[in-house]
Amino acid sequence: MTISILGVIMIVATVLLFAYIGFDKISQGISLGVDSGSAYDDLAALNSDYSALKIQYDSVKKDINQGSSDKLKKAYISAELELVKTKSAIDDVDSALSTGKSDSVVNERIKIAKDQLQVAKQSLSDLRSQI
Repeated sequence: MTISILGVIMIVATVLLFAYIGFDKISQGISLGVDSGSAYDDLAALNSDYSALKIQYDSVKKDINQGSSDKLKKAYISAELELVKTKSAIDDVDSALSTGKSDSVVNERIKIAKDQLQVAKQSLSDLRSQI
């Protein structure tokens, strides 16, 4: 009788252990999904900001191509290079998300992309001040 009660207790303990492990795995999966969700939101915001900035660059390009000095054209090329670097940094974020890189790698790439976006905005501002 004692052996069968002990056996039932061991079976119940085993079931509870497996239930706990399963619940833990599911909750980890949900939290990882939430973390990557905010990274996708950041990526969408970066793409939106980039698109708006690209429109501004195209507008300035039209003004510069209408007979500006060579110095101003070179300044535009330098500023546009910063815009290209920004697009590359945003593409790096997208690549990290699509390949399932760790949160720290994704967050670092998002930080780099945001910093590069600010550099591109400043370059455009500096260029406009020369026009």
